[in-house]
Amino acid sequence: MDVHEYQAKEILASHGVDVPPGTVAFSPDQAVYAATELGGSHWVVKAQIHAGARGKAGGVKLCRTYHEVQQAARDLLGKRLVTSQTGPEGKPVQRVYVEVADPFEREIYLGYVLDRKLERVRVIASKHGGMDIEEIAKNTPDELLQVIVEPAVGLQQFQARELAFQLGLNIKQVSRAVKTIMGAYRAFRDNDATMLEINPLVVTKDDKVLALDAKMSFDDNALFRRHNIVDMNDPSQSDPREAQALEHSLNYIGLDGEIGCIVNGAGLAMATMDMIKHAGGNPANFLDVGGGASPERVATAFRLVLSDRRVKVVLVNIFAGINRCDWVAQGVVDAVRAEKIEGVPLVVRLAGTNVEAGKKIIAESGIPIIQADTLAEAAEKAVAAYQGAK
Repeated sequence: MDVHEYQAKEILASHGVDVPPGTVAFSPDQAVYAATELGGSHWVVKAQIHAGARGKAGGVKLCRTYHEVQQAARDLLGKRLVTSQTGPEGKPVQRVYVEVADPFEREIYLGYVLDRKLERVRVIASKHGGMDIEEIAKNTPDELLQVIVEPAVGLQQFQARELAFQLGLNIKQVSRAVKTIMGAYRAFRDNDATMLEINPLVVTKDDKVLALDAKMSFDDNALFRRHNIVDMNDPSQSDPREAQALEHSLNYIGLDGEIGCIVNGAGLAMATMDMIKHAGGNPANFLDVGGGASPERVATAFRLVLSDRRVKVVLVNIFAGINRCDWVAQGVVDAVRAEKIEGVPLVVRLAGTNVEAGKKIIAESGIPIIQADTLAEAAEKAVAAYQGAK
């Protein structure tokens, strides 16, 4: 789960990281009011979306007057911002962040990531901030600083201090940078984050160290104990199909293909997508209905998959272990009748417990369902059905 910049800064500030004064606004008038309350003579208006590279896409605007603040907010709010990280569809801008724009002398990169291979938190820093980490690694790989955190003791003060000195900071700046590095680590650790990026971390003329931008991502599997993070979720930034799936406890990820998939088990779902590609087609989604694929869940899955207008064929692939094929078959039949599915070929492959009973239910339903015995056969029939429907 991702959060907006202003939310990430709220989390960082609560852990002792200094951030510039700022306020979120949902309208141009609110943006102007925020600027007047913040004071100062320069402000930056930032589009709040779950993606980076906003500056290059015109999503960050420097303003010198209240009128410019109002115009910047008007230009951004209600629009879809397309960046190198959003894809061509972009992300809707429903709020902006108005922040005091004070001058600074240096930009630094600071990031924390959960390294799954090492099973450790990796701290990454560079003297060159304001660029993507990929650019930093490509252009100045020798200056990329890294610290692997030992989970038994966590990030230590001496490691943060050493990192600050390697960044070329002076004595006064080092003490403030150590506070920032340690505070950011606590924010990462205490909230079950998987990624935290402060880019840039800036140094001002009076030796302050400020998080000028911040991005955070959190482990979805730990959200049950992070209600404060769950409350920060902005559904408008997610695929509406994924938001709907979340409401029904379905594991769904939207893709850009034409063959909708309804599968039980994450591994089988991945294999199904691979077989569709191998057969020459493109999956429209990843969807795992789980081990307890009851008729109700199957019907919900159908509604979800068919809400994608790009779906031209639906492939149901169920391997029943805990589940039963006759339950799933009845769920498929009920869903087709309830949703009045017409013009969308349906391929069903059942295997496992009560498979013969399940096939009989489908055969006797009177519905033109294409049955398959193997996954490879199901994928080939789904691709053939799509090509025939074009």
